[in-house]
Parts: sequence; C-alpha cells; structure tokens
Amino acid sequence: MKKTLLTPLYLVVASVVSVNAGFGSDLERVVDSEVPSLFEIFKHLHANPELSYQEKETAMYVAAELRRLGFEVSEGVGDYGVEDRISYGVVAVMRNGEGPTVMVRTDLDGLPVEEDSGLPYASVAKGVGDDGSEVFAMHACGHDLHMTSWLGTARMLSRMKGSWSGTLVFVGQPAEERGAGAQAMLKDGLFERFPKPDYALAWHSNAILPAGDVGLVGGYALAAVDSVDIKVRGKGGHGAWPHTTKDPVTLAAQIVVNLQTIVSRKVSPLDPAVVTVGSVHGGTKHNIIPNEVKLQLTVRSYKPEVRRLLLDSIREVAENTARAQGWPEDLLPVVEAPAEEGTPATYNDPELIDRVATILRRELGEKRIHFMDPVMGGEDFSFFGIEGAPTDTEVHSALGEVLWWPSGRAGRWTLSALYNWVHSDQAVVTLRVGEGTPENPYISTYNFGALGANWLFWRNLRLTGELGWDFEQDYARLALGFVAAF
Repeated sequence: MKKTLLTPLYLVVASVVSVNAGFGSDLERVVDSEVPSLFEIFKHLHANPELSYQEKETAMYVAAELRRLGFEVSEGVGDYGVEDRISYGVVAVMRNGEGPTVMVRTDLDGLPVEEDSGLPYASVAKGVGDDGSEVFAMHACGHDLHMTSWLGTARMLSRMKGSWSGTLVFVGQPAEERGAGAQAMLKDGLFERFPKPDYALAWHSNAILPAGDVGLVGGYALAAVDSVDIKVRGKGGHGAWPHTTKDPVTLAAQIVVNLQTIVSRKVSPLDPAVVTVGSVHGGTKHNIIPNEVKLQLTVRSYKPEVRRLLLDSIREVAENTARAQGWPEDLLPVVEAPAEEGTPATYNDPELIDRVATILRRELGEKRIHFMDPVMGGEDFSFFGIEGAPTDTEVHSALGEVLWWPSGRAGRWTLSALYNWVHSDQAVVTLRVGEGTPENPYISTYNFGALGANWLFWRNLRLTGELGWDFEQDYARLALGFVAAF
C-alpha cells in the first residue's frame, strides 16, 4: 500500500486503501467540473422526497446515475418480510483491481414533514402515511445531501480509476427513518450476493458544527433506539360519573410519571439512557372518559444490557401501575416494542478514529477537527457492522453544515433542535442570499461537503452567479467534500 497524500483535497486515503501516484493533480479540476450538475441533482432530490417504504423513484434515479458511471447496479435489494412491502434498496459495485472492499452507504427516504422554506425547489411532494392518509414529504434530515455527496463520490472515483485500486460497494438504503432498511438488505443477502466490505462508511450532517469542520467520536457514537407503544385500556363512561369507570386517562398520566423513575432509579448513573414519552392520545370530548389512551415512547441506550433493562422495565411499570390502581388482569396495558424498527448502538473503532483524525488534522488543520461526545440519536447503519462487515472497521461521523458568520460579527447563533427548525421563523431549511442574523441564521443544507465519513475531500468555495451567493473573503466558508474511500 502506497501511503502518499497527493493534494490537500485528498484526505485519509492512505489509511485504508491502495493509492497510485498521480491522483492529486486532477482532483481540483474534477471537483470544479462537477459542482453545477451536482447542485442540480441536489435540487431534484430535495424537491422530490419519498417516505420510507416508498422510495421507488428515488432509487431509480440514483441507480441510473451509478449505472451511467460504469457500476454494476442491482435494484430492489431487500426483504422486509412483510407481504406487499417492496424494498427499493440499491447496490452498485465497481471492481478496480486488488485492494480493500469499501462500502459507502447513503439513506434514501424522507420524512412526513411539510416544508416551509419558500425555496424555488421546495418540496411539495406527498406520500402515504401509516394510517393510509396523504401526507407531505420532505428531506428534513438531510438525506438529499447524503445522496448528493454519495453520487459525487461515485463520479469522482469512477473518473479517476487509474489513481486507486480496490472494490467499491455503494449502497442506497431505504427506510432508514424506520430503522428497517439495513436489516432488510442484510436479510436479502447483501454480504453474500455482493462483495463483503472490509470497511463500512456512513455519514450525517451536523447542525452544530460549522461547514468544513469534522466531528469524530471514538467508541459508542449513536445510541440504540427502540420505539415502544403502550395501549392503556380502561372502561369508559360519563365524566360526571367517574366512579363508575376505569379511567385510562388518569392511569396513563401515572404511567408517564412512573416511567421516569426507570432511568433515575434502575439504571446506573454511569450508563446513558433515555425514556421519552413523545405522544399521548385519548378521548374525543370534554365530558367523555374514553376506553383507551395510547402512548408512544422513544427509548435510547448504548449497552445491550441497559437496552434490555429499559424495555423490560417499561412493561413492568405499565402493568404494575395498573395493578396498583385495581385494574383487572384482562385490562392491563398492552406494551409493544416492534423489533423490526429497533436499532442497536453504533460503535466506532477508537484506533481507526485516531488514525483518521491524525490525517484530517494534517490536511484540514487542528481547529477543524473535533472529538465530540456521543449522542442519543441513532440509526440502523449499525446493523451492517454487527451482522456483516467487521465491527472494528465501521465508522460513522458527523460533518458540520452551519456556515461561519462574517468576521467581526457575533459568533455562532444557537439553532433550534433537529426537525424543529424546518418550521422555525429563526432558521431556514437551505442557504439563501444574504448574511445571517440572530433572528434568521442561514443553514447550509446545500453544501455537499457538510457530509462525509472519515475519508473526505474538502474544498473551500466562493460561489456566485446562478447559485445566488456572493460572499466577500471574510464571509462564510462553504466546503464541498466527497468521500474518498480508497
């Protein structure tokens, strides 16, 4: 393996891949030539999101692009094990001589969110909700960015095959937002039908770091995530005669409070854990006590034993709270935690993270690299490591997407929480012309470089003309990055 970094844009390649001389001189030219068409791809993807389990057109779009680049492309990869549910997974393979096999994964699905950005390419797309109703769809979690960066990476590597050797496996994964796509693709033989990776890479944008900065986490990076549904059953009646009922509303309220003692009294203070009740629904009118109330929970943890403790304790709390209130056994709450939508924790190999950080610091500068705390967010990329690719070579990292403000102005503004800022008057979904203010900070969800795994190119850009941006030298730095998996 030849360990030579050939250009400041060419990061970390030497840490995992066979690299040939002569790669760096053409890299800036390739990046420059791809920017306009990649922006068009981004706009198309942003304007046409599809919900989980419905990513048909998105999958066809990215598959066609990869096929045009010379990849061997397979569509429809995945098996949910549910009748009439089609998996739209895409697998694209490019073999280029001896060297490591590197999997680069993007997610395809959007969220049931109505966009309110005012952009000319804002999404007005709709999909089918869980209840069968028509709902708006939006790439509110940045999967349009992920796909654009992913396709840009494929373009560059396909154009520069003479500069690297190995095997690429580009995976377009559906249903990430439901935690089901990775398992479906593995069930359909992802690592048997296609080359099994030596390295598995994925990435997310980050609304805390500025664009151009890289966040790394060694060890546990993302939490195990479980969704729990509790049906609190009772015996309804008139609100003026509550003594004749078994009121599920008051029981549900007690369960919500009692659930908070799981983390505070049953889990070690040294083990991170979260039990959040995000939805409470019951009743139809002021004076009617309903027959049931439905609770929806999200449960987060890192260690498998803590995860099991949380899920078992939720059932115990729900059932025993009802028993304490005199509920009969046949009316005890029903607790369900669908295994197909639960995801294990993502664990990044600390030694590999250190290797990557060393190269990133050298090329981007010490101040651009951040060792971050793990977060309690999660996703199903972890299945690829646990059930397929070597777990010690799984890497998931965060890349900044918030622009630096002009020099001499007050630093960085505090942003609203994820998912919330898409509706907030204090933020916009994508970059608009002008400079940010505390009332209207600008978030770049255009910058393809706001994403990447630990194998990234970065290039600072000042864009003008049809893109509508005209920043002076001391204005925000916008980074364009592509994953270099070799």
